[in-house]
Amino acid sequence: MRNTRTSLVRRTALVATAVTAALVLAGCGNDSGGDSGSSGHHASASASASSGAAAHNDQDMAFAQGMIPHHQQALEMARLAAGRASSPQVKDLASRIEKAQDPEIRTMNGWLKSWGMGMSSAMPGMGHSAMPGMMDAKDMAGLKKMSGKDFDSMFLTMMIEHHKGAVAMAGTEKAKGSYGPAKSMAGDIVDAQTAEITEMNKLLGKG
Repeated sequence: MRNTRTSLVRRTALVATAVTAALVLAGCGNDSGGDSGSSGHHASASASASSGAAAHNDQDMAFAQGMIPHHQQALEMARLAAGRASSPQVKDLASRIEKAQDPEIRTMNGWLKSWGMGMSSAMPGMGHSAMPGMMDAKDMAGLKKMSGKDFDSMFLTMMIEHHKGAVAMAGTEKAKGSYGPAKSMAGDIVDAQTAEITEMNKLLGKG
């Protein structure tokens, strides 16, 4: 009877030890799995960020840095139309230009920030007259003095040239850029502004 009791005590102790060992091993397994999963996640995120940073080239940066002030000047011109244009069609066109280009400016500033370049602080017409289609200070001052049909005519004439410049810049981005979203935006600019050039020529009686 004593031997039987001793055997039972030993067996119970062995079972308890085995259970404890199993729990410890399971815990270690979970911890290890969690760590490796976490490390894998962080490594993947880092690799993704690195590939995102490497996905743009100098042309993409030049496109954003140039198109932001280009768009800013277009917005400056478009906002003049509300109080100076006489044609409802011109006012409508100006409104559409503003609605399209303002969000694009914010998007491009976001790209520059993510590329470690900060937001563009360029002001319309300040030191960017070398860019295609940009108006100089004299052109902008002249437009601001106009109203009615004279404004409509001058606005359309200037905006056509401005759009042609943007289309040229966007075409370069499409051909030489490597950042997918920038190339996609460039394609949208080419399509939208080419159509608006046709529309503006018709409003001037040239279409």
